[in-house]
Amino acid sequence: MRKIVEIEPAPAGWYARWGLRPEQTRTSPVTVWAIVEDDTTGVREVVGVDAFGQWPGRAENEPDWEFVRYVFQPAGTPQPDDLFNPVHTAAERVPHMQR
Repeated sequence: MRKIVEIEPAPAGWYARWGLRPEQTRTSPVTVWAIVEDDTTGVREVVGVDAFGQWPGRAENEPDWEFVRYVFQPAGTPQPDDLFNPVHTAAERVPHMQR
């Protein structure tokens, strides 16, 4: 079992990219950076927790969502084309694009 032991707010521009199936991804804003610890080994690592509450290695992630990588988009650059933010209204959401 892995658990979060410490969190810090994530600066704007960080995203977590997840693979749903071949050639399709979704990218969600990282809301916090967290230190997670494995209960059995005591090993700690830093992970980004996205707007869905998902993070690499979390047992309760969406089924079939595989973590791909973190993405950084500096201020003034376009958001990822596969952005999905659950806190946006339907009108604000970017359509899910095939990648």
